[in-house]
Amino acid sequence: MTDHTLPTARLGDGGPEVGVQGLGCMGMSFAYGPTDADASRATLERALELGVTLYDTADAYGAGENERFLSPFFKAHRDEVVIATKFALSIPPDDPTKRIIRNDEPYIRQAVEASLRRLDVDVIDLYYMHRRDPDVPIEETVAVMADLVREGKVKHLGLSEVTGDELRAAQGVHPVAAVQSEWSLFSRDIEAGVVPAARELGVALVPYSPLGRGFLTGSFADAEKDLTAGDFRRQQPRFTGDNATANAALLAPVRTVAEAHGATLGQIALAWAQQRARVHDLPVIPIPGTRKPARVEENTAATRIVLTEEELSLLEPIAGKVAGDRYADMTFTSAGRE
Repeated sequence: MTDHTLPTARLGDGGPEVGVQGLGCMGMSFAYGPTDADASRATLERALELGVTLYDTADAYGAGENERFLSPFFKAHRDEVVIATKFALSIPPDDPTKRIIRNDEPYIRQAVEASLRRLDVDVIDLYYMHRRDPDVPIEETVAVMADLVREGKVKHLGLSEVTGDELRAAQGVHPVAAVQSEWSLFSRDIEAGVVPAARELGVALVPYSPLGRGFLTGSFADAEKDLTAGDFRRQQPRFTGDNATANAALLAPVRTVAEAHGATLGQIALAWAQQRARVHDLPVIPIPGTRKPARVEENTAATRIVLTEEELSLLEPIAGKVAGDRYADMTFTSAGRE
């Protein structure tokens, strides 16, 4: 049983209705240091009780381990959850800083079959192209994805880190339910082209890292000093050295707003992300990641916080002052191709 405390929004014109906040599951088995499987399982269950129905994973997270980890939860609640996973991005285990991207048909067909096996499901609810290979026309990639829909292996299509023009080209081949991109108080590059295109086409926005990979919560101030050696954030320019010091100072207005609401920094960051739906007039379903039940309670509570115009104005300048890119190599992002 779920509490259904969250309002809902639709993924695309013909996509599924989901809670207005989803759950990013990557950190349960990948990227953010040591994990606790029992706590992660409890987090999944608590999220569902609170009305979270969109669960996001990818074949690249732990080389398939994240999909395997989630499979029992999905099987137990198959009719209550919307499963989102992705293809196209491979991370060599011997060098987590590298990315191998493939958008060709043989790879896509291999990837979808492997994800179906790991997830132990008959169909994937939302299947994303994780990253874009500019050497493969996006129309060709989406045509293959559309075939997967016709074959009953996938229900709805999504794209991640595409430009506005790439989204329009894709939509000309097959309806796209959702675009996933980084979007937060620290990362707003998609507002220039992607967000207007999504609004025009009736596509939902699914912001990943709406908490700035935890930096916006104030949980760490310098990745190299505060996080374990295997933590992915130690490789990201804005979280280390002088950039981290400069960016930590940008949290001051977030603290001011948080104090006014009796909320945490993370809740204000999420409230800002949730209110993008009203600001830009399109469905917005952030997918903050966590491995703790108490944190998912905190995150979902942020959907009930409404920031005033004055508070939004106070937060507005933050993104323009952020030091450092969100990735060391931005060519893999929509911003790197706009």
